[in-house]
Amino acid sequence: MHRLIFIFVRCWTFAFVAAGAACAFAAEPARFAYPETKKVGQIDDYNGVKVADPYRWLEDDNSAETKAWVEAQNKITFDYLEKIPERESIKRRLTELWNFERYGVPFKRGPRYFMTKNDGLQNQSVLYTLDSLEAQPRVLLDPNKYSSDGTAALASYAVTEDGTLMAYAMSQSGSDWREWHVRDVTTGVDLPDLVKWSRFSGASWTKDRRGFFYSRFDEPARADEFKGALYYQKVYFHHLGMPQAKDRLVYERKDQKEWGFGGSVTDDGRYLILHVSQGTDTRNRVFYQDLAAANSITVELLNDFDAEYDFIDNDGPVFWFKTDLKAPRGRVIAIDVTQPARANWKELIPESADKLSGVSVVGNQFIVSYLHDAHSRVKFHALDGKFLGDLELPGIGSAGGFTGERKDTETFYAFTSYTTPPTVYRYDFTTKKATIFKQPKVAADVSQFETQQVFYRSKDGTRIPMFVIHKRGVKLDGSNPTLLYGYGGFDISLTPNYSPRILAWLELGGVYAVANLRGGGEYGQEWHKAGMKLKKQNVFDDFIAAAEWLIEKKYTSREKLAIAGGSNGGLLVGACMTQRPDLFAAALPAVGVMDMLRFNKFTAGWAWVSDYGSPETPEEFKALYSYSPYHNLKPGTKYPATLVTTADHDDRVVPAHSFKFAAALQAANAGPNPMLIRVETKAGHGAGKPTSKAIEESADQWAFLFKELNMKK
Repeated sequence: MHRLIFIFVRCWTFAFVAAGAACAFAAEPARFAYPETKKVGQIDDYNGVKVADPYRWLEDDNSAETKAWVEAQNKITFDYLEKIPERESIKRRLTELWNFERYGVPFKRGPRYFMTKNDGLQNQSVLYTLDSLEAQPRVLLDPNKYSSDGTAALASYAVTEDGTLMAYAMSQSGSDWREWHVRDVTTGVDLPDLVKWSRFSGASWTKDRRGFFYSRFDEPARADEFKGALYYQKVYFHHLGMPQAKDRLVYERKDQKEWGFGGSVTDDGRYLILHVSQGTDTRNRVFYQDLAAANSITVELLNDFDAEYDFIDNDGPVFWFKTDLKAPRGRVIAIDVTQPARANWKELIPESADKLSGVSVVGNQFIVSYLHDAHSRVKFHALDGKFLGDLELPGIGSAGGFTGERKDTETFYAFTSYTTPPTVYRYDFTTKKATIFKQPKVAADVSQFETQQVFYRSKDGTRIPMFVIHKRGVKLDGSNPTLLYGYGGFDISLTPNYSPRILAWLELGGVYAVANLRGGGEYGQEWHKAGMKLKKQNVFDDFIAAAEWLIEKKYTSREKLAIAGGSNGGLLVGACMTQRPDLFAAALPAVGVMDMLRFNKFTAGWAWVSDYGSPETPEEFKALYSYSPYHNLKPGTKYPATLVTTADHDDRVVPAHSFKFAAALQAANAGPNPMLIRVETKAGHGAGKPTSKAIEESADQWAFLFKELNMKK
């Protein structure tokens, strides 16, 4: 398991308590009568600096007062959106574009294959099993039957080696909390097993099918279920057929409340690998237990917290790892656990000029995935590291999957780009050929669009890549409505990805640009670290420079430029619109981290200190305070038209961030632009969002931009 807690929202598929009524309304145009938002006298002391937090009361999302505020804000927002004439036609077109078959990457367990599929407009993808690749798929689990509104989602699942049993986790209303069940694959009937309060965890079966390992937290108080801080994760073993109360505690650390654990059983069934994370820090530890030994002890194999170590597979006592130790772009090493001293480690695949993004062992060889300027390259290596050849990909895009077991003679992967729907391929190790397994058809002529990769210079001269997608033959006269998207954090890479919502934007005549900012993982740890903590301003400078480049090259103009981002990308939008309100016409900050002085107080927020820094450390507080969107809104400023989006069940980035930012924005804005917030109900940070809600939210965002950028059909 990778880092315990991600802040992820790559894109939204598939993201102050007013100074009193008089102050709030004084700066507003008459057509916007925002809900009255009270102001409280909360003052906090950060390292001797007094900081006002007048909208602290909005952090209590369970209070009747906050709920009334949300209801009033939603009324204003939806009244505005419903009056946009193009909204319904945009929604209809989004529905048409979303209505195509989407397949997950298949994998095999025992004699069976497993694969997800969405017919097009199903709220949740359905899990199928097949007796052969030519056989008729059989529904194994349909999450759409678990709720009438599609808000129950299949969050994770794990199948036994023989393909007869499946542990699966359900999530409700977008929450990160998961409940695990067990299903008999042959009969499709659930066993009585139930495991609760699991979070940031998969499941890993023992080879004998007696049970599975999983991670969980202690049951929270009801009031803290969706916002309480999360500490002391533990690893348990659930014995099949037993109540959860009988589950065996496998590993905990009472002395390390911030450590997170993911347990996985090696393919040979011999070892339990414990991936030990500390928040979102890319560095980690790796421990293991020998499952063949009675009363096995936990061996702390890698405990220096000096690099990232991702366990790949093992050959008996020889463990293979992907690591960035002395290789910021990544390499593959072998460690013999019977001779674990560093002097005995062997390098199998050295660091290259490209970022090493993933490694698996299938067909008795390494399948090695790289990022070359933020798009995929895939290579094959023998188990001794010898280079065997490249996998030819259809173009500039993203390839992922490559799962399977060491003995398998086939693997599957998907390839996608901004204009190519995810196509599933089967690779045969015997013939060394890839063939299309599933290729979706979409209700659009994607050939009318093109993708360019450009490079521009940031404020300090750093060369930044950016994808620009638009209709062929676009005129560079500064008149094109353009949406600039970014993320820039947590070692997460933005790679080409097909999305019906992006296609709809392109059909409306829009240009779509994706900037690969520092702080991400596109070029390895040096790129990531250049956008962390005291260097976080580099990320905002990169994004602002991207906007300026698009204007300079006459793709667009300030009056036609919008910015968007979700989660850490929501912070990006919030910071850039407060630093350069003159540069953008509109902004779409989604589920953003907006209060950089209190982000560490809620759910998994403490885990983001590794990327952001801590408000309790004087030097890092100074940096955080300098760009915190909530704290840098200035009364009397004309801000871009803004539609903030969040959700009531977001227990990753709690909605209070967006509530407080929206209230302060409404109070501060001096121009005629709308400052609106859209609060989705029965939804979370983004994962598992029903198709119907994704379409509605996208339609609202595109309609908002259509109006505010003065677009024409």
